[in-house]
Amino acid sequence: MKAAPEAQKRLLDLAELDSVIDRLAHRRRTLPELAEIDERSKLFARLATQVIEAETEAGDLAREQNKAESDVDAVRTRSDRDQKRLDSGAVTSPRDLAGLQSEIVSLQKRQGDLEEIVLEIMERREAADTRVTDLATQRDEVGTALATAEDRRDAALNEIDKESGEVQGRRAAAVGEIPADLLALYAKLRDQYGVGAAMLRGGRCQGCKVALSIAEMNRIKAAPHDDVLRCEECRRILVRTAESGL
Repeated sequence: MKAAPEAQKRLLDLAELDSVIDRLAHRRRTLPELAEIDERSKLFARLATQVIEAETEAGDLAREQNKAESDVDAVRTRSDRDQKRLDSGAVTSPRDLAGLQSEIVSLQKRQGDLEEIVLEIMERREAADTRVTDLATQRDEVGTALATAEDRRDAALNEIDKESGEVQGRRAAAVGEIPADLLALYAKLRDQYGVGAAMLRGGRCQGCKVALSIAEMNRIKAAPHDDVLRCEECRRILVRTAESGL
């Protein structure tokens, strides 16, 4: 293949631009904010689930407390009613009187037991409510940090995309100055090796960094200027310049 020396040198500009584009793409994929967002998103979801579970537990305890307090009220009402009957003197039969007094004692004991249950439920509910508050605070803090990380990510991506757009514009201008067959070879080699063209500098290929043999250098010196040469070691297009040492 043949191509004008200037067209071949333009490959070096293209290779540099492609290298910048690759670095920008790698930077886009590996932004530290991406890992942070992933981690914080998982933590936020986990905390959100825990808040719901804690709220459910607190709700269950609230209903349990209401039922226990209702039971206390029912026993207290019944005990007060019996006490009023006892105090009214309406019950005169010794047997009925003894039965009423026994029931009042039993109801008072039952009331005391139920009040203990209410206190125990209240303590559990207070702990559950505290857990809801703590978890909700953690969730909100993580949510704020997540939003901040997403803002940083968006700003970084905008910067990368802006720079990438500028480089793509310069690349398009460079491509327009390279013959189609040479460009096709460059693209094929770039797909294979990551870099399609490299400079010959001081007798060394800048693609694979291998120093060329004297025989190879002599062959290159003898080659016409418009010959498209390839590195014997890495097979990339080898571009001759004033720095080649020929």
